[in-house]
Amino acid sequence: MSRDERYDFVIVGGGPNGVALAAYLGRCGASVCVLEERPEAGGACENTEPIPGVRLTPHAMYMYAGPAPGFEQLELHRYGFRMDWSPISENLARQKEGGVLTTEGVAPLTDKDVMGWAKLSGMLGQPPFIKDLLRAIFWCPPHPPEVEVTAENVPYMQVYKQHQPDVWTEELLDMTLFDLMDEYCETEPPKVQHAMVAWYSGAAGHWEGVAIPALGCDITLTLYGGISVPRGGMHGYFHSIIRCAIAHGAVVRTCCPVDEIIVDDGRATGVRLRETATTDEKRIWARKAVISAVDVIQTFSKLVGPQHLSSSFRKKVQDISIKGGSIWVSHLLTREPLRARPKFRAPGREKPGEVGGPYPCDSREIYYEHVADVDGRRGRPTVPPERLMWIATQSARFDPETDSQCTIPGVYLESPYYVYVPPPEYQPGGPDAIDRNKEEVNAYMRKAFSQVIENLDDHNLVAHLANTPYESEFRNTGLIGGTWCGTRHCADQWGESRPIPELARYRTPIDGLYLCNQTACHPGGLALMAIPYNLMHILIEDGMVEPGKWWYASPWYIPQAGKRSAILR
Repeated sequence: MSRDERYDFVIVGGGPNGVALAAYLGRCGASVCVLEERPEAGGACENTEPIPGVRLTPHAMYMYAGPAPGFEQLELHRYGFRMDWSPISENLARQKEGGVLTTEGVAPLTDKDVMGWAKLSGMLGQPPFIKDLLRAIFWCPPHPPEVEVTAENVPYMQVYKQHQPDVWTEELLDMTLFDLMDEYCETEPPKVQHAMVAWYSGAAGHWEGVAIPALGCDITLTLYGGISVPRGGMHGYFHSIIRCAIAHGAVVRTCCPVDEIIVDDGRATGVRLRETATTDEKRIWARKAVISAVDVIQTFSKLVGPQHLSSSFRKKVQDISIKGGSIWVSHLLTREPLRARPKFRAPGREKPGEVGGPYPCDSREIYYEHVADVDGRRGRPTVPPERLMWIATQSARFDPETDSQCTIPGVYLESPYYVYVPPPEYQPGGPDAIDRNKEEVNAYMRKAFSQVIENLDDHNLVAHLANTPYESEFRNTGLIGGTWCGTRHCADQWGESRPIPELARYRTPIDGLYLCNQTACHPGGLALMAIPYNLMHILIEDGMVEPGKWWYASPWYIPQAGKRSAILR
């Protein structure tokens, strides 16, 4: 290999963000090298097979990317992307089926519950504007630094003013999701359910100032995507992205951990690989820019030397709160399909293997008890298992004929079951402390799940597999906090509020170094292809890339003064 290996862009991290950006850049005609530490690219979009014939989805299962411009701009259908698309938004009546799970059984939804949620989500507009709303929340870069963020120019506020003006009020920017639902919905259980789904998906229902982003975190999955699953799971989605990137000339190297982002005279010029990297050349140079697709904390604490950063900036990064929760993910192998107890059998839950969460959604008192356990305490969960909140996303979502997740005769897989626990960084006995009691915690989880499931007993259970937060973090080093986000997406850390002004538009204090990771890169997060799409606006502004006619900018994007506009004429 040439000792003078150079590319236009070097991307550190081969997860869905880094590789999607490589696909965008490659389509612009740029030369790109993606460097991934692990033996396989894909990050949290991975499958594992701990037992032959059992395929697990340890992290991401559902598609949060339905409105993404990338499906059109990158033409992912040409690279194998397929999905059984079933958005709930096509049928309002389906929302009432199944009700909401509470300790007393299935709580019905009222017409006001359904119609209020549909109105907030844009489904009642003529025509519906749910796609525009979600793109305004996630697929649009933050405004430039010289633009004061106001109720008049926040993208999603503009969407409401245009399509649903009776919802628009400046108070939206101060509300929690609970505040919003109290105004438009009627009964408590669906409010708790929506708040919980939002919490597990990014901006939580109890955080002030992010009512609409929290709404977006929920409806991106539950309404627009309709809890649809890509063929082959999220790993199948990632296959289409990496094929697209490679088809456009990107070089993707695995087993290539980066030890240092090389900074010369205030500019990022390349990277230095670890000695264990599976390449002869240990330095790879970037003609235009280095893109860090690993989390912001590791980027500036490990990859960039402190001599290149001010002490005040390093302090801001260190102060980023990762008390957003971590997810304990369970995978249950059983001899017969799991069955809901009679009082939980409602339309959509009456068949074996269809035991949907969230549970229990009785009141926000239970919700806040769980929040306090995750955010305010350290160590293992302490709430009684009878009141523990969890979300079930069963393998029944996969077509058993074409995409079965378990092919062992006489064995059934229910997976994954999600439970928020305190982040490993806050464990008093060290980040792996909770792992040392894994079997005990698994038994606690099964007792919680058994509040709804009637046959999760020792006779039926073949194996309880779980990835703890620390195991998730260890396997995917970009997952700080042991979960996809790692940080608190409340108002003080949301991108529009510019918690770290130097990072507000994916640029950094180091010239030629950009960020492309869900931490400190909001809007974005679980909304796949959002961060790469948003970053493209900034790279176009900086003259780094020249896209073709296939590119279109966000309609709510505001160009930065003195820069080239990403709106191409």
